[in-house]
Amino acid sequence: MGAGEPSLSTPPAAVPPGDGAPPTERVAAAYRRIAAVDRPEVWITLRPEHEVAAEAAAVERRLADGAALALAGVLVAVKDNIDVAGLPTTAACPEFAYTATTTAAAIERLVAAGALVLGKTNLDQFATGLVGTRSPYGAVRNAHDPALISGGSSSGSAVAVALGLVDIGIGTDTAGSGRVPAALHGIVGIKASLGIIPVHGVVPACADYDAVTVFAADLDRAVAAAAVMAGPEPRDPRSRTWPADVRLAAPAAPRIAIPRAADLVALSEPYRDAFTRTVAAMADSGAKLEEVDISGLLEAALLLYDGAIVAERYAAVGAFLATRPAGADPTVAAIIESAGATSGPGFADDLNTLALARAAAATLLDGFDALLLPTTTEHPSIAAVQADPITINRRLGTYTNFCNLLDMAAIAIPGEPTAAGAPFGVMLVTPACADQVAVDLAARLLDSDTSPLLVRRGVELAVFGAHLRGQPLHWQLEQIGARFAGEIHTTDAYRLTALDTTPAKPGLVRHGDGLGAPILGELFLVAEAGLGGFLAALPAPMALTSIELSDGRSVIGFACTYDAAVTATDITSYGGWQAYLARQ
Repeated sequence: MGAGEPSLSTPPAAVPPGDGAPPTERVAAAYRRIAAVDRPEVWITLRPEHEVAAEAAAVERRLADGAALALAGVLVAVKDNIDVAGLPTTAACPEFAYTATTTAAAIERLVAAGALVLGKTNLDQFATGLVGTRSPYGAVRNAHDPALISGGSSSGSAVAVALGLVDIGIGTDTAGSGRVPAALHGIVGIKASLGIIPVHGVVPACADYDAVTVFAADLDRAVAAAAVMAGPEPRDPRSRTWPADVRLAAPAAPRIAIPRAADLVALSEPYRDAFTRTVAAMADSGAKLEEVDISGLLEAALLLYDGAIVAERYAAVGAFLATRPAGADPTVAAIIESAGATSGPGFADDLNTLALARAAAATLLDGFDALLLPTTTEHPSIAAVQADPITINRRLGTYTNFCNLLDMAAIAIPGEPTAAGAPFGVMLVTPACADQVAVDLAARLLDSDTSPLLVRRGVELAVFGAHLRGQPLHWQLEQIGARFAGEIHTTDAYRLTALDTTPAKPGLVRHGDGLGAPILGELFLVAEAGLGGFLAALPAPMALTSIELSDGRSVIGFACTYDAAVTATDITSYGGWQAYLARQ
């Protein structure tokens, strides 16, 4: 821990997310808590309670009318570089302020799902910083120890969650701003793949590398919000959708890369010890861990501020800062104004360097499901950062800066606490669009029995034999990231036979209603391209066809040709392939 001990003051209990209270009651409780904790630096604009209460009443009416609202009554704090119609957007600079006429696409989606925006939160000015102290609206103090930094730049949103003022904090992340504050507060921070959550309505920091992020006290709530916000947006030219070959699950025995000891020298001693214990917990969960040399990733991270890429920050607000506004933070202004001296050839050269770094990262992590890293290096005090605002900030981004530059996804979650009991955070980093794998591995490390679904696409595939879990061809499903969706039964129209194949597998054939028996199988969710790959490689006599389930649904599933089934041994009476194998 950087300095000080956790505060002994205990604020009144927060309204737990999903507590079942009506939205209007949740709003009233939230405003009581905001008054009780007395952290005015968290907010730049806090909406009047009566306005939010009126919106909560409207949500209750929608629910009464039968609307299905995934986030009904969920309370949200929005970083003040993201537009909310009717509210000022300041980016933590008073002279920059304008009243937004439209709401950012990601926030529109939250509100449409029943979420309630309480207000706009403080940040490191123009989203430039990882400390939470670079704001004329005040340094945002850590939720647990006000002598320590909150982490930035999404400081206010993270602290609002950590204090229990809201259920969801929305931030942005270019260099780690949606992850470092999560680590310093023991909460979850999701930085999805670039473009998956649209950045329409966001004041840009580095337009090509900005991401809208989510903070929450738990993984389920964070993923629920991210899933609602995800999806292409015509008003955001950099937005994208999940690809047709998206992986929908982590394997049962994942292979995880971890950094060498030489790559961890930036960690404070308490954090190094906590990371060692977190790695051990990951291994205990059944993951296969292997050290890799991440020095190339750490070198690529330097390009965000030390190279010409920082010119994107100047392109965003450099001309405004050149007017010398009184509210400009001196450190932020110096960083952005110096970026104006970058050259076009230098920028092109750094883009080429990044392309090479992306290729090298793909090679380094080929065959791994994720990279497990400490989120940040230490937890400094506000006084220490004020005394040395550049060096400490740079160090805090050691393990976060490269992610967006190299087009990678990351989820920050609590790791093992330090020996003194302070929060310590880790990240699960994956290639672009392997976000669901990161979610599943995060759930595993958090010792959760279930993992929430972030990626909402795919095709249901029914399997009845060699692709069942524990059977010899199940690895093919894991290879394409198929997600187990439960056990199923066919209708009584099907018969099952034992085919003479290697490996042994059954053949399922439809004979007609009442001419067979319900056959036990398993249902998986697979990406469209994965299903196409199965079809293209399917050996005779197997086939993919529509299978009728006992619950009335029809799904795509494995069957076999009728002529192959006629000459095979009928095993319908066993009710399923695994029951048949158990009797052999």
